Amino acid sequence: MYFSIRNSSLIKRLVNIPGWKTDRKLIIIESDDWGSIRMPSLKAFQKLEIEGLDLRSADAERFNMNDTIASASDLEHLFEVLDRFRDIMGNPAAFTPVTIVANPDFRKIAEQNFTDYYYEPFTTTLERYTGNQKAFKLWQEGILRKLFTPQLHGREHLNVNHWMMALRNNDPHTRLAFIEGVTGFVPDQYPIVDYQAAFQMKDPLEFHLHSGIITESISLFEKIFGYKAEYFVPPNGVFNNRLNKILADNGVKLRSVARLQNEPSASGKRRKILHWLGEKDKYGIRYITRNCLFEPSQPGRDWVSSCLRDINNAFICHQPAIISTHRVNFIGSLNQLNRDKGLTQLSLLLEGIKKNFKESEFITTRELVDLMTEK
Repeated sequence: MYFSIRNSSLIKRLVNIPGWKTDRKLIIIESDDWGSIRMPSLKAFQKLEIEGLDLRSADAERFNMNDTIASASDLEHLFEVLDRFRDIMGNPAAFTPVTIVANPDFRKIAEQNFTDYYYEPFTTTLERYTGNQKAFKLWQEGILRKLFTPQLHGREHLNVNHWMMALRNNDPHTRLAFIEGVTGFVPDQYPIVDYQAAFQMKDPLEFHLHSGIITESISLFEKIFGYKAEYFVPPNGVFNNRLNKILADNGVKLRSVARLQNEPSASGKRRKILHWLGEKDKYGIRYITRNCLFEPSQPGRDWVSSCLRDINNAFICHQPAIISTHRVNFIGSLNQLNRDKGLTQLSLLLEGIKKNFKESEFITTRELVDLMTEK
């Protein structure tokens, strides 16, 4: 597939000008939300809609109707596509699955009458949802084959403090969703933060809570995968930069951030901060600003052509093409047509990369860490 560069946005080129540079044509595909539950079943979705929960507002519909724990079949189909495309060095196309390492232990929380929060490693969730051990064995196989190298998205894709407060206060929609094993919605009857934004805060005391969650997530990541997380992507992008110290103290070297960050404070207010690729903060954390977007489950755009233009803009500015995508685009457990469409579009994108950028190299974010932090 070829694409026209005449429609490449001047603005997109300009925002790529500041920051870390390389003459190599590097392709990094970062895919968020792996490990999290989102929607356990279509039956749960239908029941909660009947009960009046808003599961379709804004961009939530495509997640709630399609996104769930990746099955062994989902991984097998994804790996088949990635392994089919090789770069000039012979390396396969690769995902960096940005991974949530735990989910709420709904049973134990209910047994304790919502007095305390408990979580389970996502590997335990995998066993419950898929009914076998094969899914995680495929994660391990993907790592060995250099197709699938996880980095850290957090402990849960959930604002634990505010979710638990709503449960204790018997918020009706939160309790109904809890029964179905669902946290991924914005309640309309309780004035709190977005449940999906794990590190949004409204009280100074939450800073200490978030520090502990980050430390636990890094430790659990290493226990699960056998290596340390070096890159962190905050759920929903919401994160107070003072927490970078906790990341740095625990060996994390890179953090994802929007070019124009809307940083939350302990008072609930936000401030806007400009960032650029490779920027280094006072704790030694370097920032990754993604510059390409690929969301084929979201209607209304030719995502292949759009992403190829984003890649072209990055390369013109001598920057790596860092593609932002989500697990939802490649999952078929709730809707096989969603997976089929996403993988077809991914195949067309990778084909377009090989045809239009013949010197491109597929690398993971873990390899980018080494390049950006080498002396």
